[in-house]
Amino acid sequence: MARATRMRDDMRGMAASLPVGRDAHAARRRVEALEKLLERSFTIPGTRQTVGLDALLGLVPVGGDVIAAAMGAYMVWEARNLGISKAQMARMAGNVGFDWLIGLIPVVGDAADFFYRSNSRNLRIIRRHLDRHHPATATIDN
Repeated sequence: MARATRMRDDMRGMAASLPVGRDAHAARRRVEALEKLLERSFTIPGTRQTVGLDALLGLVPVGGDVIAAAMGAYMVWEARNLGISKAQMARMAGNVGFDWLIGLIPVVGDAADFFYRSNSRNLRIIRRHLDRHHPATATIDN
């Protein structure tokens, strides 16, 4: 119970600290927080494997995959606002679409969420763009 409470408090703190500006630094922080929520929120006990809301939503037939895809599409929208090229946006949309399509297949889609992390791939594309065009937003990863 204490672990769930601590995690809930961490999520509230993270949401309260997210910037609402339209600048590149604020967008970077929002996208990084969304990727962490969707792909790396929880550690499976006894392993070092992390899962996120994307994998948990994938357990809900059809509706969960639609919600996860919508959250992934938000990252593409943020990328559009940052001025990412159409080719990179198409690649990001393809990542989200593939994740959504594979997620519609029972059991296979649930397993695929552990191995194909579309939101992490999209974050990598966004970071590359930001590091090239907005170097002041770069942060040191732990």
